[in-house]
Amino acid sequence: MNVTELAKMIDHSLLHPTMTDEELRLGCELAVSYDTASVCIKPYAVAVAVDLLKRSNVKVGTVIGFPHGNSSIEIKAKESKRACKDGAQEIDMVVNIGKVLSEDWTYVENEIDAILKECRHSKAVLKVIFENDFLPKDYYKIKLCEICNALKVDFIKTSTGFGMVKTADGNYNYNGATDHDLKLMRDNVDPDIQVKAAGGIRTLDDLIRVKEIGVSRVGATATKTILDEALKRFGT
Repeated sequence: MNVTELAKMIDHSLLHPTMTDEELRLGCELAVSYDTASVCIKPYAVAVAVDLLKRSNVKVGTVIGFPHGNSSIEIKAKESKRACKDGAQEIDMVVNIGKVLSEDWTYVENEIDAILKECRHSKAVLKVIFENDFLPKDYYKIKLCEICNALKVDFIKTSTGFGMVKTADGNYNYNGATDHDLKLMRDNVDPDIQVKAAGGIRTLDDLIRVKEIGVSRVGATATKTILDEALKRFGT
């Protein structure tokens, strides 16, 4: 285990709704200082991030249909095309969750395929977000894995980090990347498709734990905390 390897597992997340342009800039600088795999930035900020990161090895990623996946296929495809044109190298798309729960698998496959075609045209990586908190049965997650296998996407991903589920008492709760879901996804997706964990990865031990399950990327806002602890524990 070394810090460089761990840093290259992290997509530094810069997606909070309140994040200012200055905070986005500082987040990109932090990602460069730790040499993370990427930043995952808001679509409007892709071109700015590309400029900020042009002398680094940190890739620019962005999100499509975020966070609820409700845009039409046409809009999601156009959003992907524009993001790639602006310089995004990695695309994290949210599936249409209602269509998943409706078991309209033709629609779901067509949607993922449309965005995948835009990514392949621009040589960008596609990560498909399941948003597992909204999926009450493993069946839905397994079926999504099967569709992603058939289309040969690059990554499957647990969550957006913003999929709060209303509970019986009226409060909202969020599990994010659970060990159960990560194992289920890793077991049901082809070996050459990678798994990304997002939602609740806040400590070095969290990162190491999901790595041992077979996760190769995580979305994290606690990048500094995680990697500072890694430096203390493992050295440079």
